[in-house]
Amino acid sequence: MSDTSTRSRQPSVRRVPLVAPLRLARPSDMWFKPATSVVVATAVPNLVLYSLDRLDLVMYTMAGSLCALYGHNLPYARRARTVVGVVLGMIAGLAVSLVTASLTGSTAVLIAVGALLAAGQKLLCDATRVGPPGPVIFTFVSSAALFAPQRLGQVPAHLALTLAAGAVSWLVTVAPALARREGPERRATARALNAAAAYAEAPGHRTRRAAVLAVHAAWQTLLAAGRPTPVRRALERLVVHAETGLFDGDRTADRGAADAARLRDWARRTRARGPVPTPEPAPRTAQELFGLDAERAARAGSPRALLRRLAPGSPLLPVAARTLIGCALAGYICSAAGVGRPYWAIVTAASLYQANLTLSWNRTLQRTLGNLIGVLVFAAVLPLTRLDPLVLIAFCLFFSFAAEALITRNYWLGSIAVTPMALLVLEYAGSHPAGELIGDRVLDTVIGAAVGFLAAALVTNRRAGGRVEQALAATERARAHAVRTLAEPTAGPAALDAARRRLTGSLVELREADDTASGEWWQRALPGEAVLAAERAGHRTLAATANRHGSTAPAQENGAM
Repeated sequence: MSDTSTRSRQPSVRRVPLVAPLRLARPSDMWFKPATSVVVATAVPNLVLYSLDRLDLVMYTMAGSLCALYGHNLPYARRARTVVGVVLGMIAGLAVSLVTASLTGSTAVLIAVGALLAAGQKLLCDATRVGPPGPVIFTFVSSAALFAPQRLGQVPAHLALTLAAGAVSWLVTVAPALARREGPERRATARALNAAAAYAEAPGHRTRRAAVLAVHAAWQTLLAAGRPTPVRRALERLVVHAETGLFDGDRTADRGAADAARLRDWARRTRARGPVPTPEPAPRTAQELFGLDAERAARAGSPRALLRRLAPGSPLLPVAARTLIGCALAGYICSAAGVGRPYWAIVTAASLYQANLTLSWNRTLQRTLGNLIGVLVFAAVLPLTRLDPLVLIAFCLFFSFAAEALITRNYWLGSIAVTPMALLVLEYAGSHPAGELIGDRVLDTVIGAAVGFLAAALVTNRRAGGRVEQALAATERARAHAVRTLAEPTAGPAALDAARRRLTGSLVELREADDTASGEWWQRALPGEAVLAAERAGHRTLAATANRHGSTAPAQENGAM
């Protein structure tokens, strides 16, 4: 790699991309899981309310139904706990909104509460790493509820509807465990095998980094899955194969092609419904699995990591501040422009805030384009939905499915389906003038996107650079610990494998921190050379650890790169 690629980078005012954020990507390999889950979780309460002639209550059941979008990348044991937390968080946000709406009709107060809720939801979702779709669903529900007519005595019954629909969502998300208990672990292992195959086929820094990330994710999934089963044991052996191949320095081009073909075949069979492949164990498989068992036995949930992400000095706090300021300003400006219920402006602004300013700019373009096209789709289907309530239900289910089917290709494509679905939910409570709905949503979108991004640009996140420095220090400590463990003659396989996984996790965190900081526009110079040197040294140490080169010494690690 040339010297120009390793200089410390100083992000500053830069040309913003206009076309790249709108390009389509390949769909996710599991898009159909949240898509089908949310359709089933929505259809059940909607049809029950239809049979009772109470479709005006759909907004409250929809809050619980949308919880079915979460947790699909997690093992079922972890997913069950996560979705329970999502349902409780949804109910908490909805309760604050409904009580506030019942106590005051002041638009200024409602906007302030909506902005505070959006900021809190953003902070908690980022801190807990709940995964997609993140805080935007919570913000959509709580912001819409703020502007719904409400009496204090109705709140308990409405929350009970949300809880009931949330229970349906929980059942829908965990039900596949009855048919395929290790499904998430199989998918994570298949991704690791495919990533290792890509590296075997085209060795390089980028493909190795992607493979290390995929292997690390597979180990984390297997650790979170609970007690070992025969299938999980077979998956663990396959991950050892994937990991061992990342540090094979003697691989020729022909052997790399053969290894890639074999890994891809294992990935295909692992993802399928048949038995998991059981190749000959890779070197060190017994020690690796012994170390995994020791780590699993010592693993205990601790709130310390969560508290660190919420503590003063956390790089998540500036993003939460952006959300608070942007949502509040968007709501107040829309209200001043004559929008009676400016919740969509709050949701639009809240949806923009990503890990850094560059990603937030990309999301601004995507959200604006998708919403404006989605409004046109809504205008086209609205007359049809007013023919019969069942037609309205069918269109809402269709758009829910389409949103999840399209959003992994690009956010703007998914927004085309999200927008009419969100607007049609209002139709359950009664028809609204089409022109007013469309005009308000266009105005909300434009103002929310413009003001939201302006707030993101003005509220800087200089702490992102500090996170890189902290991640660098943690990586150096993890690497030094791994080197000491390698050099220690009495170190057992459990200690060695735990040291390697600790180093892998620190390298993943370092890459994430560097990518985040590189997308911020206003901050001090980033230690680009130090990050690259730490990654290279870390990968060399991982290679030595994976091959059990116990003679590796610190002097070798600190040699010329």
